[in-house]
Amino acid sequence: MPGCSTEHVSSPAWSWLGLRALEADAGRAVVEMDCTDDMRNHRGTVHGGFISALADSAMGRAMRSLMPDEGRHASFDLKLSFISPAQAGERLRAEGKVVHAGRRTGVCECRVEGPGGRLVATASATFFLQRGTDAD
Repeated sequence: MPGCSTEHVSSPAWSWLGLRALEADAGRAVVEMDCTDDMRNHRGTVHGGFISALADSAMGRAMRSLMPDEGRHASFDLKLSFISPAQAGERLRAEGKVVHAGRRTGVCECRVEGPGGRLVATASATFFLQRGTDAD
């Protein structure tokens, strides 16, 4: 199926954040990120914006796995619930899954886990979809 590999178009954001796609199946993707000292907030834990970027990327990757090569998608709604803080030095793993992929919109959900499977955050997102010739 088009778009199901773990390879992705070079993205400055993915490179800068150190995001790595581990798995990509139809409607599912796993992305990980090593949390660095530069990601800490004033309390010393990983800033929620970095966790949000990881979750959004995993869900976007899952949605992309169902899109034709010429299709486009973009999240326009993102909700995160933070469960436990992440620490610098930890590796976070986000698994995004497509819940619905319609003609014009799609919905994904995500679990972000830390070491030992500790739940760090849950997320959901709604995507705008442009399929095939609609993308022009």
